[in-house]
Formats: sequence, structure tokens, C-alpha cells
Amino acid sequence: MGRRKSGRTISGVIVLDKPLELTSNAALQKVRRFFNARKGGHTGALDPLATGVLPLCFGEATKLSHFALEADKTYQVTATLGVRTTTSDAEGEIVARQAVAVSQSDIDQAVRHFVGTQEQSPSMFSALKYEGRPLYYYARQGIEVPRKSREISIRSIRLMSFSGDQLSLEVTCSKGTYIRTLIDDMGQFLGCGAHVSALRRTWIEGVEAPMHSFEELAAAAAQCDPDNNDYEPLDALLAPCDSVIQQMPEIVIQQADAVRFLAGNPASPVPAQTDIDHDVLRVKREGDDALLGLGCWRDDKIIPKRVLSIANA
Repeated sequence: MGRRKSGRTISGVIVLDKPLELTSNAALQKVRRFFNARKGGHTGALDPLATGVLPLCFGEATKLSHFALEADKTYQVTATLGVRTTTSDAEGEIVARQAVAVSQSDIDQAVRHFVGTQEQSPSMFSALKYEGRPLYYYARQGIEVPRKSREISIRSIRLMSFSGDQLSLEVTCSKGTYIRTLIDDMGQFLGCGAHVSALRRTWIEGVEAPMHSFEELAAAAAQCDPDNNDYEPLDALLAPCDSVIQQMPEIVIQQADAVRFLAGNPASPVPAQTDIDHDVLRVKREGDDALLGLGCWRDDKIIPKRVLSIANA
């Protein structure tokens, strides 16, 4: 048997403002140690060179993190034109330099060209797996392997600034979009090459909770008393488990039906509804508004899809 994880059983969400030069997993483990939390996970990794919104889920919230991965996201990206790198960002080796002779009209044309649904091939430096190993494993050895393109959607691109070889954009996109690949493709379209020099995630659909820095969390941790299991200053910062899936409609069921739902049985909404047009719903209990899990709407009933473990059910 595997060794049981130590730590506290807590549930909730911390939306971290991830700093530079830290992997998403390293950020998660650092925050998990602050809380002495037994179980944690993140929703959608950010590269070490990227900053911004990184939801961290603890306890029962980890059961909902998968659904946050499906959400649209917004990034603010700064691209350096005229330089192409092996990784399509500032960490890679320079593979090509070219003079930048790009006008505002050229930028506007590129923006229009890349908005919409399209096929995108992942970077060789992505974490996607090929024969059990991440692509970056092969890239670092100079080995090119087949990559399957995926359909993505660039919802919008807003030009923030353009001066000389520096281009700043705000991009809202579907899941699975590689901003580094988008910038590399735009650089090729402009005829001069480009790479990402700065990247910040500013929004994830359905994530509605205050964002905290490491400094804020460290200050709260300093006020805790682990020897007496007192983590109240940190626990006060935890957002509810469903803070990462607010895009899903909420539906309420009666106390008696709550017991049935938690046991994996269909339940009826309060009041009875027939006009629900969303497949997956956040299911809450009448009276105390406790989150029970997620359910699917089928034949005027709510079918359990993901059930949470809650006290006093």
C-alpha cells in the first residue's frame, strides 16, 4: 500500500497570482505547505515564464478542477518581433533573426487573420506526451516527433501597443491554445518571426475569487499557529469549492433529495423546472446552500455526475 499523505483535510480554492520562474506544480506545493493541506491540485499549468491567474484546488475542490480546464482564458502577451527561438519564447535559443519592417496595417491584418477557429500544432517544447514522454524531452535532444494538430478557437485579439519590435496583445482563446505557437505563427505571417517575451494570464472563465500573491499568503501563514493546529488566518482566504466553475448554472434540491443525490440517485429541483438549457449544473442543498456536487439534467431530473463529500448530509 502507498503511504498515506499527511496534512489537514481542507477544501476550497486559492487563486494564486503565480510569479515568474516557478513551475505551476512548485507553486502548488509551496501553497499546500502553507496550509498543511493533505490534497491539492491546480487547474491548467502556466509556464515558468508566465505569471497570473493559477487556481489551486484543495480537498473536495479537486473533484471540480477538471471542469475548469475546459474554460476559455485571456492572456496579455508581449512579443518581440524579428527574432525566432527554439521554444518560441525568451528561454529558447535564437534560430533566426530578421529585420522588422512591419506597419500598423500589417499588424491589423495579422490580428484579423488569426481570430477564429483553426488548427494548431503544439510546440515541440510542450508537455504533451508522445510514446509516454513529454514532447520537450525529445526537443531537448534535437529529435523531431510527429505532433497531432488540434482545433482551437481564438475568440478575440486586442492590440494593446505596438512600437518598433515590441508588440503587446490581449488574447482570449479556447482551451488547448498555445500562446507561444500563436505568436510564432503570427511572426511567420508577418514575415519577420517573433517570440514571446512576456506572458500573463488575466482571466479564466468561471473563476470568480480574489487573487492572492505569495507575499499575502506568507503573511497569513506567519499569523498561524501550526503547533496548535490554528490555521484560521489562512483558512479565511479559502474561496468556496465551486469558485472555479461559476459559469455553470446553480440548481437547488430539497434536504430529502440531497441525501438521495449524495448516494448517487436522481433528484428533483426546487421548485420543479423544465426550462433548463445547460447540461451540467452546480447542485446545492436547500436551507444551507451547501454544494453537493455536479449533476446532469435528464428527463426533468438531476443525475449525479460528480458528488462531493460533505458533513451533515
